[in-house]
Amino acid sequence: MHVPDGFINAPVSAVAGVVAAGAVAVSLRGARRELGERTAPLAGLVAAFIFAVQMLNFPVAAGTSGHLLGGALAAILVGPYTGVLCIAVVLLMQGVLFADGGLTALGVNITDMGVVTVVVAYALYRGLTRVLPPTRRSATIASFVAALVSVPAAAVAFTLIYAVGGTTDVPLDNVFTAMVGVHVLIGIGEALITALTVGTVLAVRPDLVHGARGLSAPLKLRVDGELVDAPAAAAPEPVAARSTRAVWAAGLAAAVVLAGFVSFYASASPDGLEKVAADKGIDEKVQEHHTADSPLADYGVKDISDARISGGLAGVIGVGATVAVGTGVFLAVRKRRTPEDHRTAEAV
Repeated sequence: MHVPDGFINAPVSAVAGVVAAGAVAVSLRGARRELGERTAPLAGLVAAFIFAVQMLNFPVAAGTSGHLLGGALAAILVGPYTGVLCIAVVLLMQGVLFADGGLTALGVNITDMGVVTVVVAYALYRGLTRVLPPTRRSATIASFVAALVSVPAAAVAFTLIYAVGGTTDVPLDNVFTAMVGVHVLIGIGEALITALTVGTVLAVRPDLVHGARGLSAPLKLRVDGELVDAPAAAAPEPVAARSTRAVWAAGLAAAVVLAGFVSFYASASPDGLEKVAADKGIDEKVQEHHTADSPLADYGVKDISDARISGGLAGVIGVGATVAVGTGVFLAVRKRRTPEDHRTAEAV
């Protein structure tokens, strides 16, 4: 759903840029309360993983594909404020290095793919986890539903932005119906990827899932017909002492494999927005990307003719750049953490 330059006029793009900048500023402050010594590097890894999975377009209908947006996944794993920053980093890397998503439309993309998806998904996720049993299974189910809803929500948000600042005269009811229809299907893929990832991390290291803190129900035993808390087991290794290196290495390796190898087999069909734009005439005034001559444009390395090697190498470079920039940003944010932020994080 990367909006290119030319879909939305300059005034509305500028307003969206201001909204996105404000959201990023608020998220930078909020992320100080979410990021700890262990989670700052992991947030950079989440950004790189989302970048990698976004390269894996999957077919959803005849001639149409979809890809992960990632807002729900980021928010649940590392927190909503950090989640917005993760998506912003991914979109910045894609726009600058790979000519994917317009630079003048960066504010539109961050607002739509980052802020809207994170806010909708995390609000729904938190609501569901409050009414469902406090278990890891419930957290996985809630992540599925939250991710599923977040994608058509982003489609609705794009339609509203287009209604105000669209550069072509297309009936809005046609745009709305087409966008929401195809993105409900894409949302199913988003939900499956999100639930699978969240469920996997919960099974291995539940302490690293921001949205699952405090969800594990205490073990109960039935004594004389009544349920009572089970005796405490031997003291586990303190959470703070558990290393995240293995998780970080495994996650980075998975991102490299997905972007460097699996991405070659991704669907070549246009994604939901591209398909709707072509069918409805939204793309009549699309503009050439400002970095169209980038050596990595269109996720290929310039002057390498072998498509498999070119695309795989571009994917690996993208993962490396995203994890480097993301980790740097999150470590810098954490260093600005105040004693008040620390107390708030402990309370949460």
